[in-house]
Amino acid sequence: MAEKDYYKILGVNKNATEKEIKQAYRSLARKYHPDINPGDKASEQKFKTINEAYEVLSNKDKRQKYDRFGDQWQYADQFAKAEEANNVRAAGNRQRGQQFSNFGDIFSDLFGNLNTDAAGHPQHGQDIYSSIELTLEEASREQTRTIQLQEQILCAACGGTGKVSKRRCGICHGSGRTESLKRIEVKIPRGVKDGSKIRIAQQGQEGYAGGLKGDLYLTVKISPHRFFERKGDDLYTEISVPLSTMLLGGEAQVPSLNGNLVLKIPAETQNSKVFRLLGKGMPHLGTDKYGSLFAKVKAILPTNLTKEERQLFERLQSLRPV
Repeated sequence: MAEKDYYKILGVNKNATEKEIKQAYRSLARKYHPDINPGDKASEQKFKTINEAYEVLSNKDKRQKYDRFGDQWQYADQFAKAEEANNVRAAGNRQRGQQFSNFGDIFSDLFGNLNTDAAGHPQHGQDIYSSIELTLEEASREQTRTIQLQEQILCAACGGTGKVSKRRCGICHGSGRTESLKRIEVKIPRGVKDGSKIRIAQQGQEGYAGGLKGDLYLTVKISPHRFFERKGDDLYTEISVPLSTMLLGGEAQVPSLNGNLVLKIPAETQNSKVFRLLGKGMPHLGTDKYGSLFAKVKAILPTNLTKEERQLFERLQSLRPV
């Protein structure tokens, strides 16, 4: 059983369509977004769990692996290889009862022997794949994050052999590996996009017989933002402007990733007009360039008119008949 039921987290059933999963995610993301719940650690953790579930269920390949292997879905390809190898061995060993009984046995065999070869030569360690979640503001500037990962290390009791005094090791249960929590500092370049991959060399699983450690690959997940929509390095937003300012001209406040900006509104600006603010978007990865910020203006129509205001609008209407 999976430690986390991603379907339950998003509130959908296992037969949910891609559209239903996306709708459920958007609804929950808006509810638990850190910007909506500032300082609420419980909501922040819930938001991260929601993104984790959506990352898997929104990807057809990952979802199929999750449906079969649960919280071990990331090792699906290795399971398949180990299962294939087991079928070959099982054909010649049935008389001695050496078949695997379940995926747990395959998992032990996988991590006990994946880094070996028949001659015991040094073998490269397993790569680790994980994800890291960033806000749009965090993605706009370079920073260092400390992440925690579970890694497979050689069992100290049996030295990775899986046996103690010719018996199955009781610590690693014959796998030759145990789990250890490690902390890694990861430098994240500014301008990373949703889905960007970050490789940290030799921070994966231990190698065998002196072989190099594997690598760590982090997939970047950018949280939805309440103000901005990102397209490449450009940002898009909408701002509300009083009707009088749209007609007579003036100034309006535009949110940006570095605080509010002042936008000059020309007289007789039409509703839904889009203004482009050069260099106020996201930084371009690996360069000093920036994208643009596009602001669409929406007129705020007055309500609860006073008698005098109504008379003025009626006068205007008579002057400019349709």
